[in-house]
Amino acid sequence: QVRVDFDPGVTSPKHSHPGVEVAYVISGTFEYQLEGRAPVTLKAGDSLYIPAGTAHVAKNVGDGKASELATYLVKKDTPLLILEK
Repeated sequence: QVRVDFDPGVTSPKHSHPGVEVAYVISGTFEYQLEGRAPVTLKAGDSLYIPAGTAHVAKNVGDGKASELATYLVKKDTPLLILEK
């Protein structure tokens, strides 16, 4: 698990994970864009399941800092994050 904090307007690089991710929004408002899907907007208390290998980006679309708790289910000794082009 890792807590990720985004300032307003910040977008993550496009990336994927070798295992699943569950993103739980602690505070603020995020827009998640998963490859092949329509964007979804989540607020504090909402969560999103991101399948293994699915490229995605997360953006803070709110006015203040936004935070998420990312829980990853990955095999030991594998890279946690793969940057996509």
